[in-house]
Formats: sequence, C-alpha cells, structure tokens
Amino acid sequence: MDTQTRHALKQDSFVQATTSSLGWLQQNRSAVLKIALPAVIALAAIVVGIAFYNQRAAAADTALGNALTTFSSPVRQAGMPDSMAATAFADSSARAKAANKQFVETANQYGWLEAGKNALYFAGITAMESSQNADAEKYLKKTADLSNKNLSSLGKLALAGLYRQTKRDSEAIALYNELIAKPTNAVPAATAQLQLAGLYETTKPDEAKKIYAQLKDKDKTGAAGQIAAGKLGGPAPTGR
Repeated sequence: MDTQTRHALKQDSFVQATTSSLGWLQQNRSAVLKIALPAVIALAAIVVGIAFYNQRAAAADTALGNALTTFSSPVRQAGMPDSMAATAFADSSARAKAANKQFVETANQYGWLEAGKNALYFAGITAMESSQNADAEKYLKKTADLSNKNLSSLGKLALAGLYRQTKRDSEAIALYNELIAKPTNAVPAATAQLQLAGLYETTKPDEAKKIYAQLKDKDKTGAAGQIAAGKLGGPAPTGR
C-alpha cells in the first residue's frame, strides 16, 4: 500500500470518527449538558473565589501595613526638627489610639484572613497603651481563642500583662502557668517563667528566686538564663 493511499484512509477514518462523535453529541445533547454545566460552573466559581481571596488578602495586608506604620510613627520630643514635629504624635498614648482605630477596622473587615487576625492582636496591644482596658481585654481574649497557636500565645501573654496592670494577679498567674505548660515558638516557656517570677517578686519573693534559679541552671547560655542570673545578683551563667 503506497503512502498516498494510507494517508487517504487515515483521513477517511478521522472524518468518520468525528462525524460519529458529533452525531452522538447531537443525540445526547441534553445529557451532556447536564453533566458538563455543573462542572463548568464549579470551575468558574473556584476561579472567581481564588481571585476574590487574593484581592481581599492584598487589601488586608495593605490595611495592616498602614496601621503598623501609624503605630511606629514618631512621638514628639524636645529638640525634634519642626518638619518632623509637625507630623509626630503628641505622645505614645495618642499614637496608640490612632493606630488602634485602624487595627480595629482591619480586624473587623478582614477577621477571616491572617492579616485580620494579626490586627486583632495589635488592637488589644494599642488599646492597652491608650488605657482602654475593657477594649484591650476584649480583643486579647479573642486573640487568645484563635486556632493559630503562636498568635494565641501572644494574646495570652499580653492579656496576663493587662491583668497584672489591673491588679488581677490570680488571672495573670493562671495564664503564665498555662503558657509554661504549653509553650510555642512565639512564647517559649522561659518567657512566661520570667514574667511569672517578675510578678512574684513583690508577693512571693522566695518563689520568684526559685524560678530564677531554675532558669539560670536550665538556660546557661541563653538570654533567659542571663536575665535570671542578673535578678539573683550573681554573675551571668557561661557555657561549658
């Protein structure tokens, strides 16, 4: 069989197969549409959902960035150049209050995104700095309940600090002990132990010394061990 003949046969087979397929599609058009349409709609919904998520995530990141910029803005100080003083905040409380408004808005609008969850934590921190203790407790409790373990532990640590400031030592101690029992990368056990020892310095000095001694021995070359050694009045520990 020559090449031309084989090519002609292949062409005929292709035409027949295509014609047959088209005929089948025409006969079963309704069934095909019932199967294909939901798949196409689902795919379109996924594409739109991804685009929407990316758009909102970018907007949330921008909002959080703007709030952090406000929170890190300069505070007016003696000798500051007039050009800087004109845009600086009168004091840290005024700065925290301005940033708090932005953090709260970001948390409310984008609470389902990571940027919104981070904003919730900073809403608690800035509320503390601007003496809005009730709001601070509300935002930090919400942060402590998040599924993100690192962010949750930061919320608990800040909440314990708020309890110390407001003379609610028993609640602060409970949180410190919880953080010691379940440390995270964001809040290692040693960090919570130092805070707990600091609380005990005025109420249970012997207990404070005990915690500092444990840290000094356990973390000989780390920052926590050096801080504990300083608290005990001895030389900073050195590694062997």
